[in-house]
Amino acid sequence: MYLNLHSHLEGRVRPATAAELAAAQVLVAADAPRSAEEWERALRLDGPADLTTYLEKVGASYPFFDTHEHIFRIAKEAVLDASADGQDYLELRFGPATHARAGFSIADVVAAAAAGVREGSRMCGMPAGLVIAVLRSPRHRETLLEVARAAVAQAGAGVVGFDLAGDEQRFPELEPYAEAFALARSAGLGLTCHAAEAAGANYARQAVELLGVSRIGHGAYVAQDPEVLAWIRDQGVVIECCPTSNWYTGAIADVRDHPSRIFREQGVAMVLGDDNPMQTGSTLRDERLVLGRSLGFDRTDLQLLDETSVGAAFLEDSVRTALQVRLGA
Repeated sequence: MYLNLHSHLEGRVRPATAAELAAAQVLVAADAPRSAEEWERALRLDGPADLTTYLEKVGASYPFFDTHEHIFRIAKEAVLDASADGQDYLELRFGPATHARAGFSIADVVAAAAAGVREGSRMCGMPAGLVIAVLRSPRHRETLLEVARAAVAQAGAGVVGFDLAGDEQRFPELEPYAEAFALARSAGLGLTCHAAEAAGANYARQAVELLGVSRIGHGAYVAQDPEVLAWIRDQGVVIECCPTSNWYTGAIADVRDHPSRIFREQGVAMVLGDDNPMQTGSTLRDERLVLGRSLGFDRTDLQLLDETSVGAAFLEDSVRTALQVRLGA
Protein backbone atom coordinates (compact mmCIF):
# COMPACT_ATOMS: atom_id res chain seq x y z
CA MET A 1 0.00 0.00 0.00
CA TYR A 2 1.44 3.35 -1.06
CA LEU A 3 0.69 6.32 1.20
CA ASN A 4 2.57 9.49 0.27
CA LEU A 5 2.83 11.62 3.40
CA HIS A 6 5.39 14.21 2.33
CA SER A 7 5.03 15.68 -1.15
CA HIS A 8 5.03 19.35 -2.22
CA LEU A 9 2.50 20.65 -4.71
CA GLU A 10 5.04 23.05 -6.22
CA GLY A 11 7.26 20.05 -6.92
CA ARG A 12 4.62 18.19 -8.93
CA VAL A 13 3.93 20.56 -11.85
CA ARG A 14 3.79 18.66 -15.14
CA PRO A 15 6.26 19.95 -17.77
CA ALA A 16 3.50 19.88 -20.38
CA THR A 17 1.30 22.01 -18.11
CA ALA A 18 4.21 24.37 -17.49
CA ALA A 19 4.70 24.80 -21.25
CA GLU A 20 1.01 25.46 -21.83
CA LEU A 21 0.66 27.93 -18.96
CA ALA A 22 3.89 29.70 -19.92
CA ALA A 23 2.57 30.22 -23.43
CA ALA A 24 -0.69 31.58 -22.04
CA GLN A 25 1.23 33.99 -19.82
CA VAL A 26 3.32 35.13 -22.81
CA LEU A 27 6.64 34.44 -21.12
CA VAL A 28 8.77 35.68 -24.00
CA ALA A 29 12.21 36.08 -22.42
CA ALA A 30 14.82 34.88 -24.85
CA ASP A 31 15.99 32.10 -22.54
CA ALA A 32 12.54 31.04 -21.30
CA PRO A 33 11.66 27.39 -21.93
CA ARG A 34 9.04 26.78 -24.59
CA SER A 35 8.32 23.09 -25.03
CA ALA A 36 7.44 20.44 -22.44
CA GLU A 37 10.90 18.96 -22.94
CA GLU A 38 12.55 22.30 -22.23
CA TRP A 39 10.40 22.79 -19.13
CA GLU A 40 11.32 19.33 -17.89
CA ARG A 41 14.99 20.33 -18.09
CA ALA A 42 14.18 23.62 -16.35
CA LEU A 43 12.38 21.90 -13.49
CA ARG A 44 14.46 18.75 -13.01
CA LEU A 45 17.86 18.41 -11.42
CA ASP A 46 20.58 16.57 -13.33
CA GLY A 47 21.67 14.90 -10.12
CA PRO A 48 22.56 15.62 -6.50
CA ALA A 49 23.46 19.25 -5.86
CA ASP A 50 22.83 21.50 -2.87
CA LEU A 51 19.74 22.92 -1.21
CA THR A 52 20.03 26.28 -2.99
CA THR A 53 20.10 24.67 -6.44
CA TYR A 54 17.31 22.31 -5.45
CA LEU A 55 15.06 25.14 -4.30
CA GLU A 56 15.81 27.17 -7.43
CA LYS A 57 14.45 24.29 -9.50
CA VAL A 58 11.32 24.09 -7.33
CA GLY A 59 10.92 27.86 -7.58
CA ALA A 60 10.86 27.69 -11.37
CA SER A 61 7.24 26.55 -11.08
CA TYR A 62 6.11 29.46 -8.89
CA PRO A 63 4.92 31.76 -11.71
CA PHE A 64 2.23 29.23 -12.61
CA PHE A 65 0.49 29.54 -9.23
CA ASP A 66 -1.01 32.87 -10.27
CA THR A 67 -4.76 32.28 -10.74
CA HIS A 68 -7.52 30.12 -9.29
CA GLU A 69 -7.76 28.18 -12.55
CA HIS A 70 -4.05 27.44 -12.76
CA ILE A 71 -3.72 26.35 -9.12
CA PHE A 72 -6.87 24.24 -9.44
CA ARG A 73 -5.42 22.50 -12.49
CA ILE A 74 -1.99 21.87 -10.97
CA ALA A 75 -3.53 20.43 -7.78
CA LYS A 76 -5.97 18.25 -9.71
CA GLU A 77 -3.19 16.91 -11.94
CA ALA A 78 -0.97 16.21 -8.92
CA VAL A 79 -3.64 13.93 -7.48
CA LEU A 80 -4.19 12.19 -10.82
CA ASP A 81 -0.46 11.65 -11.28
CA ALA A 82 -0.10 10.17 -7.81
CA SER A 83 -2.96 7.80 -8.51
CA ALA A 84 -1.34 6.80 -11.81
CA ASP A 85 1.84 6.02 -9.83
CA GLY A 86 -0.18 3.48 -7.85
CA GLN A 87 -0.51 5.55 -4.71
CA ASP A 88 -3.40 4.93 -2.33
CA TYR A 89 -3.33 8.29 -0.54
CA LEU A 90 -1.56 11.62 -1.09
CA GLU A 91 -0.89 14.57 1.20
CA LEU A 92 0.21 17.68 -0.68
CA ARG A 93 2.31 20.32 1.11
CA PHE A 94 1.56 23.83 -0.05
CA GLY A 95 2.78 27.26 1.04
CA PRO A 96 0.04 29.68 -0.06
CA ALA A 97 1.60 32.93 1.17
CA THR A 98 4.24 32.64 -1.55
CA HIS A 99 1.59 32.87 -4.25
CA ALA A 100 -0.81 35.47 -2.83
CA ARG A 101 -0.89 39.03 -4.17
CA ALA A 102 -3.19 42.02 -4.30
CA GLY A 103 -6.59 40.83 -5.42
CA PHE A 104 -5.67 37.16 -4.91
CA SER A 105 -5.52 36.53 -1.19
CA ILE A 106 -4.04 33.69 0.80
CA ALA A 107 -7.58 32.41 1.34
CA ASP A 108 -8.16 32.46 -2.43
CA VAL A 109 -4.95 30.50 -3.04
CA VAL A 110 -5.88 27.84 -0.48
CA ALA A 111 -9.44 27.57 -1.78
CA ALA A 112 -8.19 27.02 -5.33
CA ALA A 113 -5.77 24.27 -4.29
CA ALA A 114 -8.37 22.58 -2.08
CA ALA A 115 -10.89 22.57 -4.94
CA GLY A 116 -8.32 21.04 -7.26
CA VAL A 117 -7.51 18.30 -4.77
CA ARG A 118 -11.19 17.50 -4.34
CA GLU A 119 -11.71 17.31 -8.09
CA GLY A 120 -8.67 15.12 -8.60
CA SER A 121 -9.87 12.74 -5.90
CA ARG A 122 -13.35 12.66 -7.43
CA MET A 123 -11.92 11.81 -10.85
CA CYS A 124 -9.59 8.99 -9.79
CA GLY A 125 -11.17 7.79 -6.55
CA MET A 126 -7.94 8.16 -4.53
CA PRO A 127 -8.26 10.12 -1.27
CA ALA A 128 -5.97 13.13 -0.98
CA GLY A 129 -5.58 16.21 1.19
CA LEU A 130 -3.69 19.48 1.48
CA VAL A 131 -1.25 20.21 4.26
CA ILE A 132 -1.00 24.00 4.40
CA ALA A 133 2.43 25.34 5.33
CA VAL A 134 3.52 28.57 6.91
CA LEU A 135 7.06 29.50 5.95
CA ARG A 136 9.96 30.32 8.23
CA SER A 137 10.60 34.01 7.70
CA PRO A 138 10.41 37.36 9.51
CA ARG A 139 6.75 37.62 8.46
CA HIS A 140 4.32 39.61 10.54
CA ARG A 141 2.20 37.66 13.01
CA GLU A 142 -0.95 38.58 11.10
CA THR A 143 0.33 36.87 7.94
CA LEU A 144 0.96 33.66 9.87
CA LEU A 145 -2.53 33.79 11.32
CA GLU A 146 -3.99 34.56 7.90
CA VAL A 147 -2.48 31.34 6.57
CA ALA A 148 -3.85 29.43 9.56
CA ARG A 149 -7.31 30.95 9.12
CA ALA A 150 -7.31 30.06 5.42
CA ALA A 151 -6.39 26.47 6.29
CA VAL A 152 -9.10 26.30 8.95
CA ALA A 153 -11.69 27.66 6.51
CA GLN A 154 -11.04 24.67 4.21
CA ALA A 155 -10.80 22.04 6.96
CA GLY A 156 -12.98 19.14 5.87
CA ALA A 157 -13.06 20.53 2.32
CA GLY A 158 -9.63 19.42 1.15
CA VAL A 159 -7.29 20.71 3.87
CA VAL A 160 -6.19 18.05 6.34
CA GLY A 161 -3.05 19.39 8.00
CA PHE A 162 -0.75 22.26 8.93
CA ASP A 163 3.01 22.51 8.55
CA LEU A 164 6.05 24.77 8.98
CA ALA A 165 8.67 24.77 6.23
CA GLY A 166 11.51 26.96 5.01
CA ASP A 167 15.06 27.87 5.92
CA GLU A 168 15.61 26.27 9.32
CA GLN A 169 19.14 27.60 9.74
CA ARG A 170 18.23 31.25 9.12
CA PHE A 171 14.99 31.13 11.14
CA PRO A 172 15.34 28.41 13.81
CA GLU A 173 12.99 29.91 16.42
CA LEU A 174 9.62 28.17 16.69
CA GLU A 175 7.82 30.37 19.22
CA PRO A 176 6.54 32.85 16.58
CA TYR A 177 4.51 30.07 14.95
CA ALA A 178 2.87 28.62 18.07
CA GLU A 179 -0.27 30.73 17.80
CA ALA A 180 -0.91 29.72 14.20
CA PHE A 181 -0.43 26.04 15.08
CA ALA A 182 -2.82 26.36 18.02
CA LEU A 183 -5.45 27.78 15.69
CA ALA A 184 -4.96 24.90 13.24
CA ARG A 185 -5.12 22.37 16.07
CA SER A 186 -8.41 23.84 17.30
CA ALA A 187 -9.95 23.02 13.91
CA GLY A 188 -8.81 19.40 14.11
CA LEU A 189 -6.06 19.67 11.51
CA GLY A 190 -3.12 17.29 11.72
CA LEU A 191 0.16 18.95 12.66
CA THR A 192 3.63 18.37 11.23
CA CYS A 193 6.82 20.40 10.93
CA HIS A 194 9.97 20.38 8.81
CA ALA A 195 12.57 20.12 11.56
CA ALA A 196 16.08 18.78 12.19
CA GLU A 197 16.37 18.82 8.41
CA ALA A 198 19.16 21.40 8.22
CA ALA A 199 19.71 22.13 11.94
CA GLY A 200 20.25 20.08 15.08
CA ALA A 201 18.13 17.23 16.40
CA ASN A 202 16.77 19.27 19.29
CA TYR A 203 14.70 21.35 16.87
CA ALA A 204 12.59 18.27 16.24
CA ARG A 205 11.90 17.91 19.95
CA GLN A 206 11.07 21.62 20.20
CA ALA A 207 8.58 21.26 17.35
CA VAL A 208 6.77 18.57 19.31
CA GLU A 209 6.86 20.47 22.59
CA LEU A 210 6.15 24.00 21.31
CA LEU A 211 3.92 23.36 18.31
CA GLY A 212 2.28 20.08 19.31
CA VAL A 213 3.15 18.23 16.10
CA SER A 214 2.79 14.48 15.78
CA ARG A 215 5.08 14.18 12.75
CA ILE A 216 8.47 15.58 11.76
CA GLY A 217 9.39 16.32 8.14
CA HIS A 218 12.78 14.81 7.20
CA GLY A 219 14.30 14.93 10.72
CA ALA A 220 17.67 13.72 9.38
CA TYR A 221 19.69 15.11 12.27
CA VAL A 222 17.60 13.22 14.81
CA ALA A 223 19.56 10.12 13.86
CA GLN A 224 22.78 11.81 15.06
CA ASP A 225 21.57 12.48 18.62
CA PRO A 226 20.90 9.32 20.65
CA GLU A 227 19.07 11.21 23.40
CA VAL A 228 16.65 13.01 21.07
CA LEU A 229 16.28 9.85 18.98
CA ALA A 230 15.17 7.89 22.04
CA TRP A 231 12.81 10.70 23.07
CA ILE A 232 11.21 10.84 19.61
CA ARG A 233 10.78 7.07 19.65
CA ASP A 234 9.32 6.96 23.14
CA GLN A 235 6.88 9.79 22.38
CA GLY A 236 5.64 7.98 19.27
CA VAL A 237 6.54 10.88 17.00
CA VAL A 238 6.59 9.90 13.33
CA ILE A 239 9.46 10.85 10.99
CA GLU A 240 8.57 11.59 7.36
CA CYS A 241 11.43 10.22 5.25
CA CYS A 242 12.29 11.29 1.68
CA PRO A 243 15.57 9.51 0.85
CA THR A 244 16.20 10.61 -2.74
CA SER A 245 15.31 14.21 -1.98
CA ASN A 246 17.76 14.32 0.93
CA TRP A 247 20.46 13.02 -1.39
CA TYR A 248 19.63 15.60 -4.06
CA THR A 249 19.78 18.48 -1.57
CA GLY A 250 23.19 17.35 -0.36
CA ALA A 251 21.92 16.47 3.13
CA ILE A 252 23.46 13.02 2.71
CA ALA A 253 26.43 11.99 0.58
CA ASP A 254 24.80 8.84 -0.77
CA VAL A 255 21.24 7.54 -0.66
CA ARG A 256 22.60 4.49 1.16
CA ASP A 257 23.53 6.84 4.01
CA HIS A 258 19.93 7.88 4.62
CA PRO A 259 19.02 7.84 8.35
CA SER A 260 15.88 5.78 7.72
CA ARG A 261 18.10 2.76 8.31
CA ILE A 262 18.89 4.07 11.81
CA PHE A 263 15.24 4.95 12.45
CA ARG A 264 14.26 1.39 11.57
CA GLU A 265 16.95 -0.17 13.75
CA GLN A 266 16.04 2.03 16.74
CA GLY A 267 12.29 1.47 16.44
CA VAL A 268 11.40 5.04 15.45
CA ALA A 269 8.06 5.31 13.66
CA MET A 270 8.55 6.42 10.08
CA VAL A 271 6.56 7.05 6.92
CA LEU A 272 7.57 7.84 3.35
CA GLY A 273 7.21 10.71 0.88
CA ASP A 274 8.64 11.75 -2.48
CA ASP A 275 9.01 15.44 -1.51
CA ASN A 276 9.48 17.09 -4.94
CA PRO A 277 9.31 14.30 -7.52
CA MET A 278 9.50 16.63 -10.53
CA GLN A 279 12.90 17.86 -9.37
CA THR A 280 14.35 14.45 -8.47
CA GLY A 281 12.54 12.26 -10.99
CA SER A 282 11.70 9.89 -8.14
CA THR A 283 8.06 9.14 -7.31
CA LEU A 284 6.81 7.34 -4.23
CA ARG A 285 7.01 4.02 -6.07
CA ASP A 286 10.70 4.71 -6.71
CA GLU A 287 11.23 5.66 -3.06
CA ARG A 288 9.86 2.29 -1.99
CA LEU A 289 12.44 0.65 -4.24
CA VAL A 290 15.18 2.77 -2.67
CA LEU A 291 14.20 1.51 0.78
CA GLY A 292 14.45 -2.08 -0.40
CA ARG A 293 17.44 -1.97 -2.72
CA SER A 294 19.65 0.64 -1.05
CA LEU A 295 18.61 0.63 2.60
CA GLY A 296 17.86 -3.02 3.28
CA PHE A 297 14.14 -2.79 4.05
CA ASP A 298 12.50 -6.20 3.69
CA ARG A 299 8.86 -7.12 3.29
CA THR A 300 8.25 -7.03 7.05
CA ASP A 301 9.80 -3.56 7.29
CA LEU A 302 7.61 -2.27 4.47
CA GLN A 303 4.51 -3.79 6.05
CA LEU A 304 5.30 -1.91 9.27
CA LEU A 305 5.87 1.26 7.23
CA ASP A 306 2.42 0.85 5.67
CA GLU A 307 0.76 0.24 9.03
CA THR A 308 2.47 3.30 10.50
CA SER A 309 1.45 5.38 7.48
CA VAL A 310 -2.22 4.49 7.78
CA GLY A 311 -2.15 5.34 11.47
CA ALA A 312 -0.21 8.59 11.06
CA ALA A 313 -1.97 10.01 7.99
CA PHE A 314 -4.22 13.02 8.46
CA LEU A 315 -7.35 11.09 7.53
CA GLU A 316 -11.03 11.01 8.32
CA ASP A 317 -11.87 7.96 10.42
CA SER A 318 -13.93 6.35 7.64
CA VAL A 319 -11.07 6.63 5.13
CA ARG A 320 -8.54 5.34 7.66
CA THR A 321 -10.75 2.34 8.42
CA ALA A 322 -11.12 1.56 4.72
CA LEU A 323 -7.36 1.67 4.24
CA GLN A 324 -6.79 -0.51 7.29
CA VAL A 325 -9.21 -3.10 5.87
CA ARG A 326 -7.34 -3.05 2.54
CA LEU A 327 -4.00 -3.34 4.31
CA GLY A 328 -5.15 -6.39 6.23
CA ALA A 329 -6.74 -8.08 3.24
